[in-house]
Amino acid sequence: MARSPFPLLLALPLVLAACVEEPPPAPDACGASALSGLVGQDRKVLETMKFATTVRIIEPGMAVTMDYSETRLNIELDERGTITRITCG
Repeated sequence: MARSPFPLLLALPLVLAACVEEPPPAPDACGASALSGLVGQDRKVLETMKFATTVRIIEPGMAVTMDYSETRLNIELDERGTITRITCG
């Protein structure tokens, strides 16, 4: 009895989709490198700034979501309110 090739044809798109790689995220899509001069400054400097992207200010012990958004700007603060790190994500 001959087998139908139909089940294999249905599986082919799934196999091919598994081979497609997603492009890596842009290393500085949120513009973090342009703001590296803010590291070491007090958080009050942020009050006068306008950002072209979504900003997440992360304070010590603060819960943050693990979702990644290459265009979101993350600004991390220490206990004194000093900017310690600026990254995308």
